[in-house]
Amino acid sequence: QVQLVESGGGLVQAGGSLRLSCVASGRTAPYTMGWFRQAPGKEREFVATITWISGSTTYADSVKGRFTVSRDNAKNTMFLQMNSLKPEDTALYYCATSSFTSIRERPSDYHTWGQGTQVTVSS
Repeated sequence: QVQLVESGGGLVQAGGSLRLSCVASGRTAPYTMGWFRQAPGKEREFVATITWISGSTTYADSVKGRFTVSRDNAKNTMFLQMNSLKPEDTALYYCATSSFTSIRERPSDYHTWGQGTQVTVSS
């Protein structure tokens, strides 16, 4: 059974950067992993996803050009580099793993989730 643990969240001023990490205990290869976020009173939304085999990535339009997802397969770790942060990026950020090997953007495609790490961006 895979377990996921996120870290790296915090409080940052608008325009700043944070790097989130997601460490998996258990096998995540060769499956796609993703980052999602949920702000208070809103539904969980897709942020970014990365495949295991080719390292292909996809991003939500709201973060494209500012966020970069990557993974270190040897260390079972996925990262989310977040630059030029905006107050609207404030949310609880989750990582998740799926049973698919292709790009996946729907939360329902993911079966295991971490507990989340809080990102707060002040204006």
